[in-house]
Amino acid sequence: MTLDNLPENWQQAYQEMANSTQSDALKRFYQAGVKGLDCPLEEAPLVALDIETTGLDSDENEIVSIGLVSFSLQAIKLRSAQYWLAKPHSALTAESVTIHEITHSEIQDAPRLSSFLDEVLDAIAGKIVVVHCAAIERPFLYRAAMKHYGEPLLFPMIDTMALEANITFKPWWKRFGRQPSLRLDACRQRYHLPRYRAHQALMDAVSCAELFQAQVAHQHVNKQDLTKLYCY
Repeated sequence: MTLDNLPENWQQAYQEMANSTQSDALKRFYQAGVKGLDCPLEEAPLVALDIETTGLDSDENEIVSIGLVSFSLQAIKLRSAQYWLAKPHSALTAESVTIHEITHSEIQDAPRLSSFLDEVLDAIAGKIVVVHCAAIERPFLYRAAMKHYGEPLLFPMIDTMALEANITFKPWWKRFGRQPSLRLDACRQRYHLPRYRAHQALMDAVSCAELFQAQVAHQHVNKQDLTKLYCY
C-alpha cells in the first residue's frame, strides 16, 4: 500500500501489515487495530494529532515537532497530552521559524525523530486519529516511517479541514464572492471557540480536538456513519 493506494478495508489491511512487518513498533501498532471503526462515534477512542515541519514538501522537508492528546466527544484528556521536539537533519529556514516559532537553540539538543517515533505509534495505537489537514500529516508521517523503519505507516484519519470544507462550501457562499478560510483558527471562529496560539503542535492538537467536538455538536457530522468521516 502507498499514499496513492489506501485500503478500503482498514481492519483487513491492519491484519495483513501486522503479519508482514519486520518492525516490532509497527507490529504493535497494527495488531492494536482500529477499535473505533466498530463502535458508535461517541464511544470511539479518539486522539488529535498535529505536526510542525520545516516546509510543506514531505520529500524535502522534515518534522520538527509532534503534539497529540486523547479525547472523546465529551472531554479532552489533557493529562494524556504529549509533545516532542525533533532535530531535523537540515537547518531550519527563516520561513519555517516564522510560522512555528521553533528556533535553532530549541532544537540544538533535541533528539532525532527516529528516537521517539515508536512512542508516537504507541500513543495513537488503537485510536482514531483526528487531524486538521491530512494532506500534510499523512505524507510526512509516511515518509518518516519509511526512513526509520523502511516500511510505510498508514492509518485512517478524520480530517476536520475536509469536514469543514463539506460544511461551508455551500452554494450560498457564492453570494459573498469568496470561499471561507479553512485554516484551523478560522474554522474555530465559526463555532465561537477561543483563540489559541497557532502552529504550536500540542496547542493545535487541542484546537483540532475542540473543533471536531464542535462540528459534531452542531450536528454537522453523522455519528453513526464513521466511514464517511475518514480521509482516504
